[in-house]
Amino acid sequence: LALAPAPLPGPAARAELRVRVRLPGGRVTEESLQADSGADCVSLELRAADGALVTLTADFRQEVKIFRALILGELERGQSQFQALCFITRLHRNEIIPSESMAKLRQKNPRTVRQAEEVRGVEHLTMDVAVNFSKAAQLSSHIHNVCAEAKEAIYTREEDVKFWLEKGVDGSMFEVLPQTSDLPDLQRCKLCADRWKPCICSYSLSIEWYPCMLKYCKSRDAGGKVSSYKCGIRSCQKAYTFDYYVPQKQLCLWDEDT
Repeated sequence: LALAPAPLPGPAARAELRVRVRLPGGRVTEESLQADSGADCVSLELRAADGALVTLTADFRQEVKIFRALILGELERGQSQFQALCFITRLHRNEIIPSESMAKLRQKNPRTVRQAEEVRGVEHLTMDVAVNFSKAAQLSSHIHNVCAEAKEAIYTREEDVKFWLEKGVDGSMFEVLPQTSDLPDLQRCKLCADRWKPCICSYSLSIEWYPCMLKYCKSRDAGGKVSSYKCGIRSCQKAYTFDYYVPQKQLCLWDEDT
């Protein structure tokens, strides 16, 4: 993919790009990438191989990443049509390309099926804090839209909360969840036989293809002076596993040994 050199009209650019991406197992899915340089955020959305709709929203202004998964329910097991989860973590610098660069991305051949150039290691995150949906807007204004279906299932980490509190975010939106140290018989959900007992659930998702770095090319002017310019992107794939407390195993039926 190339970066379009011409800036889009207006002070803030909003753009959407659709990219065909190969999933593990060979299936091809279409991934949507949206950038809003005015709000300084980007979002990526794709349907995973198991049918779940996975969204990543990066709010650069607030240094917040929001992962949302809409997981198809198993109606025959008494579940609703879908279950929504939101995981919120700190956004670090250089994890993903800036919003103004994302807004300028163009692809010459939209039919190309892409695979990430770099596979980044799986990140294992213990989500030990619940986030109150009605108070979460000051952490990031995007939580209200992205996590609306997951009001009772928004999670973050204590170490990220400490970072946000230092930035002045109101701590009353966070509630520390029960830990194994508080409840000695708290098991992982996949080992728990009773569907109505609390347990530690595990959910994994993967962002199969995203622009993680900018590529720079060099040019030489008539006087021989060399300058560099942004000329493309490097793509990455990254998987995440989130562990978090649920009050009953019924809320975590995918986490079973099949």
